[in-house]
Amino acid sequence: MSDNAYDQGRLNLPFVGISTFGKNPYVADWDRIDADVAILGAPFDFGTQWRAGARFGPRSIREASTLFSFGHGGAYDHEDDVTYLPAEKVRIVDIGDADIIHTDTERSHANIEFGVRKILAAGALPVVLGGDHSVNIPCINAFEEDCAKNGPIHVVQIDAHLDFVDERHGVRCGHGNPMRRAAEKDYVSGLSQLGIRNVSSTARDGYEAARSMGSDILSVRQIRALGVEAVLARIPKGERYYVTIDIDGFDPSIAPGTGTPSHGGFIYYEVLEILAGLAERGTIAGVDLVEVAPDYDHTGGTAILAAQVLMNLIGRIMHAREV
Repeated sequence: MSDNAYDQGRLNLPFVGISTFGKNPYVADWDRIDADVAILGAPFDFGTQWRAGARFGPRSIREASTLFSFGHGGAYDHEDDVTYLPAEKVRIVDIGDADIIHTDTERSHANIEFGVRKILAAGALPVVLGGDHSVNIPCINAFEEDCAKNGPIHVVQIDAHLDFVDERHGVRCGHGNPMRRAAEKDYVSGLSQLGIRNVSSTARDGYEAARSMGSDILSVRQIRALGVEAVLARIPKGERYYVTIDIDGFDPSIAPGTGTPSHGGFIYYEVLEILAGLAERGTIAGVDLVEVAPDYDHTGGTAILAAQVLMNLIGRIMHAREV
């Protein structure tokens, strides 16, 4: 029999097989991660306070990402004149999901943190698929040892909501708390909170607390008035960044599949240009994308948007490390 993949009927096309992120290899043994980038699912949504369903986000993003499974040749972008993610230069693996224990936030978060720590220990870039935004809390927790070795991280948040609630009804680790928990870390040097808009569950004193703890807060309208270059100039240059993307940072006209949609959000290219500029401005050390809830979007467009943003971001991170 011929060794040709076509002759064997194993083309591994997007609509066949198991849906790993971008149809990249699956690694079940977290002690054997050998890659530049490792994808971890965090299908947890106990932290939501209105519409649940983000637990199905990781699976939907993975399925959508098969549309962008470029094969060994990578993905050529004619605007940038760059081939992103060539297989001979960038190794991406999917390590599956952290174990989520029904109703147990503490143990579920600990399992997410464990997965991110394993990725960092392997020297790979962690890319976490949420899940609600509370999964950012264990992700940032996982960076404690890494930051002791490599220096602090500056958190760049794309979001409609500030997520800076300290405590509400005894809850400190829900999806309204992650940026407050991040700001409390001595290895988080500051926060850039981009896209924050409209009426919010965070009271005025929350905004005041955020600014006093090192946050720079910009709405979508403020960002449009400033322009991308001026926004990037406000983010400390040459630092290590952790990027957290809440899909509700985008306008619900293109991202309806989320638990807390907020009108007046970003369009695709606005976010892409910010992220591309950030990859060139410093070192992106970690990424999460959260709050995709596919049951509220029967077209699947929100998951496709999430997958496309992540593919483009990973491509630009890896390209920036080469040049």
